[in-house]
Amino acid sequence: MSAHDRSRFSYKFSYALRHPGRVFPYARRRGRSAVIGMKSRDHISYYRAVMKSDAARGHEAAVGSKTHDSWVKLGQLQFEYLVKHGLQPGDRMLEIGCGDLRAGRLFIDYLDPGNYYGIDISPDILLAAQDTVEEYQLQDKLPHLAVVRDLQFRFLPADQFTVVHAHGVFPHSPIEVIDECLANVGRVMRPHGVFDFTFDRTEGPEHQLLRENFYYQTQTLLELAAARGLDAEFMQDWADLPHHQSKIRVTRRA
Repeated sequence: MSAHDRSRFSYKFSYALRHPGRVFPYARRRGRSAVIGMKSRDHISYYRAVMKSDAARGHEAAVGSKTHDSWVKLGQLQFEYLVKHGLQPGDRMLEIGCGDLRAGRLFIDYLDPGNYYGIDISPDILLAAQDTVEEYQLQDKLPHLAVVRDLQFRFLPADQFTVVHAHGVFPHSPIEVIDECLANVGRVMRPHGVFDFTFDRTEGPEHQLLRENFYYQTQTLLELAAARGLDAEFMQDWADLPHHQSKIRVTRRA
């Protein structure tokens, strides 16, 4: 969490002076963003192309893990947090943006067979997820993996999931994509289900970088959920853990 507006030239300039080794990678990302942006009709297609590019260099890096050790640790952190908050093997779980199953492999192993549903906008990262299922010998758990074009969940039945989880999705989503998700997720949740999502939090102006990183004030997302008939709570115990994103828990309004 920061009060800095990373989109401002003054911040970028001072950051470049402090981290000269990161200037070239940023310039490369900026060039890629411009090329993909010219070919993309909306944010989903834009970010699907970003994931295709990132996954070609390595699926763990594509989901934001610089090393295999960090990939393992962050997956374990997500899993332990939900178990601490009541996740049971009999729960039916929907993971939005399941990626290469960094945490999903642990959820699949823990849940009863057939109770894990993972969706992602990237076909390339879902191929990596299939490899993870094979590597960790999770085939008998019958995980469901599906590529989606949006976050409207039209192909899923109502009142199905006790736990919905989205880690690292909204940090890469403009507000209209987040709103689309919140407008539709209540339909697929059970009455007493929960939806946990992470986001990049700022106490300063809300902003974005290269259409890939979006920073929101907590109140913006709490109010957005409320407008969609959902109750939302900032999860302070998650903020106290060693990571870089904040978390909100959403429930259906009684």
